[in-house]
Amino acid sequence: MATVEELSETFKLLSDKTRMTILAMLKEREMCVCDIVEILETTQPNVSQHLKKLKNGGLINETRRRQWIYYSLNVEDNSYLNEVLAQLPSMKEKVNAVLAKSCD
Repeated sequence: MATVEELSETFKLLSDKTRMTILAMLKEREMCVCDIVEILETTQPNVSQHLKKLKNGGLINETRRRQWIYYSLNVEDNSYLNEVLAQLPSMKEKVNAVLAKSCD
């Protein structure tokens, strides 16, 4: 079970709209930075800063494939976070549209 401090840090991460949107996208599937940038219509450095915070908070994983880094959720053993993610709106259509023209 998480401590109050751990919960507080996690909820601080979740308090940002961009980070919540990124988690909603990653709920659909793993993604590379270029795809996240395209969906959010923002800059790569901005997305990278949010991804770094989510990774440091233990909410996402990263895997390098060639020149790209792919991000995925890291919440399997986190029941309260899974409940929060279940409430996020679906990003399936946007994710699928962008992945159809992926950065690979």
